[in-house]
Amino acid sequence: MTDFLGPAVRIRWRTGLILGAAVVLGVVMFCWPLLVRTTPGTGATAAGHGVDAPFVFMATLPVLILIVLAELSSGGLDAKALALLGVLSAVDAALRPLGAGTGGIELVFFLLVLAGRVFGAGFGFVLGATSLFASALLTGGVGPWLPFQMLASSLVGMGAGLLPKRVRGRWEIAVLSGYGVLAAYFYGLAMSMFTWPFLAGGSALDFVPGAPLGENLHRFLVFTVLTSTLGWDTGRALTNLAAILLLGPAILVVLRRAARRAAFEPDR
Repeated sequence: MTDFLGPAVRIRWRTGLILGAAVVLGVVMFCWPLLVRTTPGTGATAAGHGVDAPFVFMATLPVLILIVLAELSSGGLDAKALALLGVLSAVDAALRPLGAGTGGIELVFFLLVLAGRVFGAGFGFVLGATSLFASALLTGGVGPWLPFQMLASSLVGMGAGLLPKRVRGRWEIAVLSGYGVLAAYFYGLAMSMFTWPFLAGGSALDFVPGAPLGENLHRFLVFTVLTSTLGWDTGRALTNLAAILLLGPAILVVLRRAARRAAFEPDR
């Protein structure tokens, strides 16, 4: 067997800068409720921005994702990687309806974690976006929340590609299982942060534009615990844990074999 170096999607220095900027801006877009501030005499202005901000982000986030995907694909996504991306996106999209809506059971993320692990951070980022987009088309889940779902999923896939490469065997499965649990809660909290200002509605759990960071953060955490959000995230985390423990070793073998046959071996 011949060794081939390099990830499935090569990240050049310019691509890395754009990807890093997208991650920072994406986190800011998710966390905007905690970043709204007021100064004396500007409370009404801050409240207005608190209403406007999510709609501005809904318009700009798809553009940001498209810029990153275009940069990643320009010279870094060859025909073989594109074919693998298409197959894995289709499989992930088909898996999502099997469990969605039942106690937080979602099968889309464990394969994303395993593929990101094998094919690298760039591939994981692209796969996260394409998988959620394809599954949204399949399930009729297209809406203003979709770009945020795509970005959160992309960050999950990218993070899997950044895990330590030298870990193998049982330790690798243990690391991936732990990451799958953390990724499930990250995804859930990110989407809850986006929807919180719209869903809390008329209670002490409301998002208050311009309130101190600690106060709004406390409201958000209480909202997460007292609603079904945390339970849903726990269902997603347990699904990832069980799927990676039971299916992870076999799927990793298949994905690595595909990587070698495609003439790249990104997980060295």
